[in-house]
Amino acid sequence: MKLSATVAIAAAGTLAAAQGHHHAHHHAHKRDTVATSTVDEVVTVYQLDGTPVPYADVCQGIKNGDYKWAEGAAPSGACATTTSTSISVKAAEFIQTTVSISSSTSSTVITTSAVPTTSTTSTTPTTSSTSTTPTTSSTPAATTTASSSSSGTTGVDAAFPDGELSCDTFPSDYGAVALDYHNIGGWSGIQYPTYNSLETLVETIVTAVTGESCTEGAFCSYQCPEGYLKSQWPSTQGATGQSVGGIKCSGGKLVRTNTDYETLCIPGVQALSVKNTLSETVCICRTDYPGTESETLPSCVNPGQTIALANPDGDTYYQWEGKSTSAQYYINPPGYLEAAACTWGSSDKPLGNFAPMNLGLGYKGGLTYASIFPNTPTTDAVLGFNVRYDGASSECAWDANAKAYTGGGNGCTVSIAKGSSATLVLY
Repeated sequence: MKLSATVAIAAAGTLAAAQGHHHAHHHAHKRDTVATSTVDEVVTVYQLDGTPVPYADVCQGIKNGDYKWAEGAAPSGACATTTSTSISVKAAEFIQTTVSISSSTSSTVITTSAVPTTSTTSTTPTTSSTSTTPTTSSTPAATTTASSSSSGTTGVDAAFPDGELSCDTFPSDYGAVALDYHNIGGWSGIQYPTYNSLETLVETIVTAVTGESCTEGAFCSYQCPEGYLKSQWPSTQGATGQSVGGIKCSGGKLVRTNTDYETLCIPGVQALSVKNTLSETVCICRTDYPGTESETLPSCVNPGQTIALANPDGDTYYQWEGKSTSAQYYINPPGYLEAAACTWGSSDKPLGNFAPMNLGLGYKGGLTYASIFPNTPTTDAVLGFNVRYDGASSECAWDANAKAYTGGGNGCTVSIAKGSSATLVLY
């Protein structure tokens, strides 16, 4: 299989890399723009089909003949002892690019109609050191609990009964986890696309706001249990890279949009867990992709708790224009529950899309790649606790006291072999 690689630097629309700010997917509708009147830093990152790859792995792969440089020769200063133009065609092609980033000017966020406007009633952090399972104070829209399918089987592994549940019924009996704090009927996002004349591409997307519900023609996205990913998205996607995800309300009933899967949730590749040794809950929020592409999917880990993070298989999960995708997470400060942390935020608080740190996670070709890096240029907020990977291929950590990364100056990336596991420790 021939793979490709790109470098993601300070731009939305590419997959998690150790440096720069970007979403955990290839085609974001939200862009961060940075003025470059003063060049302060030049950042280079390697990614394999959008998944970050440690520099040492790149060079070793070149040396072993597993990879080749896309232009036929190593870029200046990269793996200086290796040049190769005759490696087999199944080898991966690595492309190296750089971009100038200015830290002397502020960034702005430009959004389209596909970015949801979400309001919650819980914005004050908790202070208790004995947090229990996260709860929220938002008042949800009225929902109906899903009834059993005609087969009588329910649960995360149960086949979803196409056309049986009304659109005002949240399908919790089939693995979907209601996120009532969004106040859109338990869904993580609701999208109304419009199409081109041939209905082969989505041209625009209107996203539901607080108080709305899954109604006729809508694509309704949802959270899955820890370690699981949603399986539903339509084949017709955005003309300019916008994504659509979820099941559809059609004829007043909920129907699947991806018939490759009978279930609403599928297990991710088991590779990475998060362990919280702090005294307060920490919410790590995942981008809903394909879907609204906002960080609305919570993975909140309580003190002393360990949970699995959902890790998409880049070889089989959602692809668009031949590019695979992986997951992007936002690591929030402690003490904030999902109603505050896992919603579209603003720059006055280091939460949500303004959280201090990003985590990229994805599996490709036998390896899981995981990275941590600052959420720049969106915010200059600094994470106030320590983070490290245990059990991974190399050392990678964030020291809050030193305000520095081990394993990379502006972030770091590790790999985890198939069948192995690693832990992200919060301490």
